[in-house]
Amino acid sequence: VQLQASGGGLVQAGGSLRLSCAVSGRFFSSFVLGWFRQTPGKDREFVAAIYWAGGNSYYANSVKGRFTVSRDNDKNTVYLQMVSLKPEDTAVYYCAAGRGDDVSYARSYGYWGQGTQVTVSS
Repeated sequence: VQLQASGGGLVQAGGSLRLSCAVSGRFFSSFVLGWFRQTPGKDREFVAAIYWAGGNSYYANSVKGRFTVSRDNDKNTVYLQMVSLKPEDTAVYYCAAGRGDDVSYARSYGYWGQGTQVTVSS
């Protein structure tokens, strides 16, 4: 499974960005697709996840109500729509795929894409 994240950039506080994660390779519909973020010196932090089949979604409390995860089955792409961005959302964002049951743990994901930088200025 290969994952390609894109869409990061520099935005002012209160602004919006949409991240995309293109999925290719041997991919199973039972997979969960997750978004994590990481800042220097810290562990990767769960942001959101969505099950490819069924579309059940999950969010970290810190982004609930501001971020929306979705998928496009025809394009094999997962999106993370981010609105009302805050400086504390600044991080490298990663998409991941896996079969784990606990979607908020990085160890549940066996496949990771490269990160995309999101910077929110105050």
